[in-house]
Amino acid sequence: MSDLDRRAFLKASLAASAAAALAAAPARAQGAGAPGGEHIELRSYRLRPGASRTLLEGYLERAFIPALNARGIGAVGVFTEPESKDGPAVWVLIPHPSLESVGTVASSLNADPSVQAAGAQYLSTPTAANPAFDRIDSWVFLPFAGLPRLAVPSLGRSRRPRIFEMRTYQSFSELKALKKVAMFNAGEIGVMQELNLSPVFYGQALVGRDLPQLTYMLCSPDMETHRRNWAAFNVHPVWVRLKGDPQYADTVSKVTSRFLVPSEYSQI
Repeated sequence: MSDLDRRAFLKASLAASAAAALAAAPARAQGAGAPGGEHIELRSYRLRPGASRTLLEGYLERAFIPALNARGIGAVGVFTEPESKDGPAVWVLIPHPSLESVGTVASSLNADPSVQAAGAQYLSTPTAANPAFDRIDSWVFLPFAGLPRLAVPSLGRSRRPRIFEMRTYQSFSELKALKKVAMFNAGEIGVMQELNLSPVFYGQALVGRDLPQLTYMLCSPDMETHRRNWAAFNVHPVWVRLKGDPQYADTVSKVTSRFLVPSEYSQI
């Protein structure tokens, strides 16, 4: 498949997926796909146990992120998971201005001569014996109405110490998944902001594994502060009211929580 064919295929696939997700009025009513919002791309570069991150992180820092910034995509996050149960990985968070941007970047970025020059060592790994990564998992998220654009936390802007919690909620039903999005928009997001849990993004997964699901990310200066703020959330009257509302019952069937630390060059 040529580069032009690949680009056309990616754009058509993403457009078709977006249309299917957004066509129904009930989905719009739940607050997914907020007008003017950013579409979040999340990548997980899975590494082999014991493998070095040097090649990958060098590429991300010197080639990938500068190329995204040059294309008008700012605040790219890069994180590692010190206590991963799934093996080592590097997580990359990319805020896209549109779904078309997701396809354009995927099909064109590594064909850019400046990226090939800056990322030559990573892109030209000579053998499969010592690859820069094992495989890449990726997701594309529709933004929530309650936080339509990625929010860089003040700790990130000032480059102070910080940790991130990334939580994924899977649902057994597509309608229940939409209800959980609605529950966030009805008050959960506001409570998290009020209690300084510093939300970075909320997204309904459009493309990726383990659908239907939503994912969001929070930021805190340290684990103790994070736990204290979560404890305050659990007794907040707005959350207590939402949790007791029958319309939101059984909206989540599985919760996955990951604690991440930003790389030195992360822009979040």
